[in-house]
Amino acid sequence: MAFTLQRVLISDNVSSKCAELLQSHGITVETKTKLSKEELIAEIPNYDGLIVRSATKVTSDVIDAASNLKIIGRAGTGVDNIDIPAASKKGIVVMNTPGGNTLSAVEHTCAMVSCLARHIPQAHRSLKEGRWDRKDYMGTELAGKTLAIIGLGRIGRDVAKRMQSFEMTAARVADFASLVVSDFIFPA
Repeated sequence: MAFTLQRVLISDNVSSKCAELLQSHGITVETKTKLSKEELIAEIPNYDGLIVRSATKVTSDVIDAASNLKIIGRAGTGVDNIDIPAASKKGIVVMNTPGGNTLSAVEHTCAMVSCLARHIPQAHRSLKEGRWDRKDYMGTELAGKTLAIIGLGRIGRDVAKRMQSFEMTAARVADFASLVVSDFIFPA
């Protein structure tokens, strides 16, 4: 399906590079964030493209009002904030960027594991209060520990790969619903 875009509304916070890229192709871009449902319904007929993240809810009411809309782009993986059947019924293409934030999510997860093991937030707070309670915040080494990863997707696989550099073993859990607290041993 080929079509030409002339006006695109960006209704959530996305990188400025998004608007710059569209504008470099002669597309008029307007950014209006934090629109109420009513405001979005009033605005959407003026655009043939819409770019959202997760905050904007593109409901059937919004899609019904979108008389010129040809495409909805979701900056991120999930499209649960977009009424796909309503968009499909009107011939509106819905796209997402499934790998767009994978590396960021992986790096953040690895950083959080390190912070938890080493009590970094607590040590930081202590230091800001003028104390350095080294013995209280030594934490634990990650080497030799097992990291339980719930889910076997891109992010889970990449977290496991990176945490191996800490000499950790990754235990991947596919079925979250079957887990119970007694499956894990928590240090006292």
